[in-house]
Amino acid sequence: MHPTEAIDENDPIYSIDPDRCTECVGYSDEPGCVSVCPVDAIVPDPHNTESPEELQQKYQALQDEN
Repeated sequence: MHPTEAIDENDPIYSIDPDRCTECVGYSDEPGCVSVCPVDAIVPDPHNTESPEELQQKYQALQDEN
């Protein structure tokens, strides 16, 4: 299970929810999806850019939901 539930594991296509994705800021040194994707299909979305500080705030807000 993904820590922020950002990845939807549909077969055969996985999708990433940008509202829940923190690029693993808060619990990993690099985005986990990038490191495990077997076909290098993870690309940055130019319409959803966030600073490390914004990603950390999002991560904390998602943790506070639980």
